[in-house]
Amino acid sequence: MVFISKDLRINQRIRVKEVRLIGPEGEQIGVINTQDALQKAEESGLDLVEVAGQTSPPVCRIMDYSKYKYEQEKKEKEARKHQKTIHLKEIKIKPNIEEHDYQVKLHHLKRFLARGDKAKLTMIFRGREMSHLDIGKKVMNRMIADLNEVGEVEKGPMMEGRAIMIHFMARPSAGVKK
Repeated sequence: MVFISKDLRINQRIRVKEVRLIGPEGEQIGVINTQDALQKAEESGLDLVEVAGQTSPPVCRIMDYSKYKYEQEKKEKEARKHQKTIHLKEIKIKPNIEEHDYQVKLHHLKRFLARGDKAKLTMIFRGREMSHLDIGKKVMNRMIADLNEVGEVEKGPMMEGRAIMIHFMARPSAGVKK
């Protein structure tokens, strides 16, 4: 299969003196005058398409251009349909989080990871909380342990300024839903 770029020259737009011609069945015809190649394409009811314009002489092929273009668009559409986008979801907490709030945030993180998204957990320290980093680290370690069945740590825990961040990704064996 010959891959053709989006900016093709076809039929009358080919402005070189001679081309290397490939027939409609893929057979090599040889180097011939461009006008003769156009005439052969017209006789067979097809288009003359420049496949490789950077060579000397340029390679042209006799083909049904509109059919080829339609098939390429179909292939691209099919490829886009099977793509899966992964989002990065972020949850922010503080070191003095209450139990119910902790459970709610944990539930949200589990839901994100079960869906196949990546999750970022950020713990923000304000004011005097910076002197009690050990409390925040305990909460983060507990979160890592609670998320162990559905996700694994991708990056972290890392301290950046007044925040500790952990990136989670879905565990492959956790049965990711689409």
